[in-house]
Amino acid sequence: MRVVLAGLAALLAAQPVAAEVIATSENGFVTRDEAVVEANPKAVWLALISPARWWNSSHTWSGDSANLTITPQAGGCFCERIPEDPDPEKITLEGSVEHMRVIQAYPERALRMQGALGPLQSEPVTGILTVAISEVEEGTKIVWEYNVGGSMRYKIGEISAAVGGVMTQQLSGLAQSLGMVSGPATASDDADDASGEEESADEGAEERPEGPADEADEGASAIGDDFLDGVESTNEG
Repeated sequence: MRVVLAGLAALLAAQPVAAEVIATSENGFVTRDEAVVEANPKAVWLALISPARWWNSSHTWSGDSANLTITPQAGGCFCERIPEDPDPEKITLEGSVEHMRVIQAYPERALRMQGALGPLQSEPVTGILTVAISEVEEGTKIVWEYNVGGSMRYKIGEISAAVGGVMTQQLSGLAQSLGMVSGPATASDDADDASGEEESADEGAEERPEGPADEADEGASAIGDDFLDGVESTNEG
């Protein structure tokens, strides 16, 4: 239980910068970010399916990204191992967490997974994370989109910005490991940028968001330190 609580506490760290929130509704939101890296699509794919190399340990339940794995096939798991407590005075067993489940693995083109990340796991919601990969003149472009929907006990404007911050952090980690040419905003950007993103999300709430598939090559038609810092629940009780 202490390990789980520690993991949850880590998920509640501040995230001053967020991916663009491109759509919101009464029970959902969509965040979107992108980066260009020097590596070719094959190298990007191999890195993407190896989250232990780039996922931020602050956003794990075990406190160590080395415990993360992705099985890149339909039905495969983006899972985390919860190690046994090494304290000899305790009797514990190894545990595990399913972060997301793979619904499309298209090597060097796209990875699509379904699941509620972090504290969203306690809510009756789900999300679709689509990571699209395409070649561009500078190298390889990575588009990272997380579409969340369902009933949740958080204010949409606040939770969407918080989740967007975590999504930016993960894409940034992946891109930096591959030689980032251009990428998501960094923590050095001022708070005004984040405020502008929230305003743009409200203005475009009723518009259909452009998805990763819309920006992929024509031949890629198959490509279809805390989350909750400052986020209030809509449940007054």
